[in-house]
Formats: sequence, structure tokens, C-alpha cells
Amino acid sequence: MKPSTRAHLLLTLTALVWGVAFVAQDVAADRLEPFTFNALRMALGALSLLPLLRARAARAPKPAPENRRALWVGGTCCGAMLMLGSAFQQMGIAGGTGAGKAGFITALYIVLVPLLGLLSGRRVRALTWLAVALAAGGLYLLCMRERFAIAPGDGLLLLCALSFAGHILVVDFFSRRVDCLRLSCLQFAVCAALCAVAALLWESPSWADVRACAVPILYAGVISCGVGYTLQTVGQKDTSPTIASLLMSLESVFAVAAGWLILGDALTLREGLGCAAMMGAIVLAQLQPQTVPQRQA
Repeated sequence: MKPSTRAHLLLTLTALVWGVAFVAQDVAADRLEPFTFNALRMALGALSLLPLLRARAARAPKPAPENRRALWVGGTCCGAMLMLGSAFQQMGIAGGTGAGKAGFITALYIVLVPLLGLLSGRRVRALTWLAVALAAGGLYLLCMRERFAIAPGDGLLLLCALSFAGHILVVDFFSRRVDCLRLSCLQFAVCAALCAVAALLWESPSWADVRACAVPILYAGVISCGVGYTLQTVGQKDTSPTIASLLMSLESVFAVAAGWLILGDALTLREGLGCAAMMGAIVLAQLQPQTVPQRQA
């Protein structure tokens, strides 16, 4: 098998892993409050990467002191942005937005990234503006109801997409300066710690609910965070960033398919057209060179 073919299969599998994670989040939202779920999920994600870090430690040199400082700063910043994105996402799903619909709204981060790049002086191409217009139309069909009202869950997921777009830009800045695997593990740990503090302050965690949601927590933590990230890093070695990001954006398609097959979440014709428009916007947003990496959770 060609390395490029293998890479494309691995990245498609990554998208599948991330897409099905929306079902796990939907199921867990029935019993666990958002910060509690994310604290457990991110802690498992960090722990799942420790064996990889230990295996590499014997042959990889330790980072220089200045790189260690950059790693801690980067891990803290990335973890804080990841906490915001994952919290808004889980609250949106708990607010009534189905897994498939949540997947498509979250995928808007791919279009938002170049727009946020304007703040740093990056040029936005005409194709990106077309993608934004198409995404706006898709979101209108997907989210807007009578009298131009957005459902509470949909609004939270829009904030989630914005937070993940910011997270991608922060990861892009620090991933050029530190080891990506160490950065990912540290950001998961920081995110878990922040979510745990929020859960203790504003939620009422219950071990009975945690036990009841053990399978969704394990999937979202070990498979979606740990395994999904590893598949992404291995797959991206043998393909271009544009093709990689396009393949990983298929998570939104898999989220809809998983929501339909596992949870029975049927989309209306209007919502289906909105999903199709959103998918078109995602594809258009990737039909040009990209310099930012995809989200790592």
C-alpha cells in the first residue's frame, strides 16, 4: 500500500472516530453535567498519551529550558481554549441539539479560522469569502427558526465553533516551537484541571452518574482524544495539509451518520439542506493552502 493511500485511510478513520464521539457526548449529556464530563474525558485523553511519551523518552532528547517554558505556556493557553470549546460544545448538546447537527455547526471552525487570521494580518482569499457565505446560508437552514430565533443549544455550539477556531490558531503558534505530542498531552491535562474546578464550583458530580456513563467517557477520552490524535499525527506525515484537513473535516458527515444509526436522530429536509451547504463550505474552505493545523480533540 502506498504511504499516501495509508495516510488517507488513517485520516478518514480519524474523522470517523471524532464523528462518533458526538454520539458519546450526546449519551453522556443525559446524566452528566458538561464540566464533569469534560474533566473526566480530558483526563483520560492526557493519560492515554503518557505511554507514547514514555516510549519516546528513551530515544527523544529532553527539551531545552527555553522550550520547556514555551511548552508550559503553550499547554496552558491551548488547554484554556480547549476548555472553552469543549464546554460550549457539551452545553450545546445538553441543550437539545442532536449529535449530527452539533457536528456540522462545530465544523464551522474550519471556515472561521481564516477569518480570525485577519486579526493577525493574514490575507483572506475570495474562495474563503464564498465559503463563509455558503456556511451562513447553511447555518440559517440548520439553526434558524421562526422569527429569526436560534435555539439555545445552537447558539452555544456557534460559540463552540468560535472557540475551536481560536484554539486552532493558538495551537498553530505553539506547535511550531514545541513538541506536538507533549503539547497535546499537557493541553488535555490543563483542560481537565480547569473543567474539574468548574465542576466542583457549579455542578454536583455523582459517582453513580459517572458509572452509568462509563462507556461514553472512555470512548470520548481514550478513543477520541488519545487514539484520534495519534492517528492524525501518523496520517499527516504522508500527505499534504490541505488533503489532511479536508479528510478530517468529514467528522461532521460521520457525526450525522452516527446520530442517525445509533441514536435515531433524523434530520428534516431543511436541516439536510443546511448540512449539505455546510459541507460545501467546509470543502471550499480547504481548496487553498492552509497554514494552520486542525483541532486535536
